[in-house]
Amino acid sequence: MSPRVKERIAFLTLFLMTLLVVVPTGLIIILIVIRGIPALNWEFLTDVPRQGMRAGGIFPAIVGTLYLVTGSIIFSLPIGVLSAIYLCEYAKDNLLTRIIKLAIMNLAGVPSIVYGLFGFAFFVVFFKFGTSILSGAMTLGIVILPIIITATREALETVPYTFREVSLSLGATKWQTIRKVILPNALPGILTGTILGIGRAAGETAPILFTVAAFYLPHLPKSIFDQVMCLPYHLYVISTQIPGIPEKVRYGTALVLLILVLSINLVAIIIRYRFRKRKKW
Repeated sequence: MSPRVKERIAFLTLFLMTLLVVVPTGLIIILIVIRGIPALNWEFLTDVPRQGMRAGGIFPAIVGTLYLVTGSIIFSLPIGVLSAIYLCEYAKDNLLTRIIKLAIMNLAGVPSIVYGLFGFAFFVVFFKFGTSILSGAMTLGIVILPIIITATREALETVPYTFREVSLSLGATKWQTIRKVILPNALPGILTGTILGIGRAAGETAPILFTVAAFYLPHLPKSIFDQVMCLPYHLYVISTQIPGIPEKVRYGTALVLLILVLSINLVAIIIRYRFRKRKKW
C-alpha cells in the first residue's frame, strides 16, 4: 500500500470520527432550539414560577445559576492560578511534586456525585454553612479547580524559558518576573481553563443537589447563606418529578441554560482572543 493511500485512509478515518462527535451534538442542539424557542418570551425569562412550576418563568433559577458560577470562579480561580504558579515556578521536580501533579489530573475525572457528598459533609455539616449559595459555590469551585490548575500549569510551561532568563538578568526578582512577564503571556491559556471551568460549573447537578439547590423557591436569595433554584436542577425537577409540564417548558429551560453557558463562554473567548493578539511570539 502506497503512502498516499495510507494518508487518505487515515484522513478519512479521522474525518468519520469527527463526524461521530459533531453530528450527534449538532442534532441535539438543533432539537433543543426547535422545541425550546416557542417557550421563550419575556414572562418566561423574567417571572417567578407559579402553580407548582407549571406556569410563570424561570428567573430565580437563572439568577441562582449566575450566582453559583460567579462564586465558584471567585473561589477557584485565585487558588488554581497560585497553585499552578507554585508547581511550575517554585516547586522542585521530585517524586512528591510528580505525585501531586498526577493527583490533580486524576481529580478532574472524579464523578461529580463524589464532590457533592464531599461538599455536603465538609461545607454544609462540618463548617455549618448549611444548604446555601456559599456551600454550593465552594463545592463547584472544588469541582473545577483541577481543570483550572492543569490549564494554568500548561499555559505557564508554554512561556519560553528565555523570558525568565532575560527578566532575571535585568535585576527583576522571581515574583516580579512571574507577575510582569510570565502571567501576561500565559493569560490566554489561563482563560481557556477558566472557560472550561465555567462550562462545567454551570451544567453540574449532583454537587448542587446536596449543597444549595431548592426544589421550589419562587423568590430571589437575600444572602449567601440562602438556598437558590438552579437551572440544571430545575430542569431535572420539571422533567422527572412534576407531571403535566408542557414539553416546550422543558426544552425552553434547556435552551436558556445552553444560551447562558455559551454567552459566558463567548465573553471569555473574546477576552482571550484580545490578550492573545498582544503576544509578540
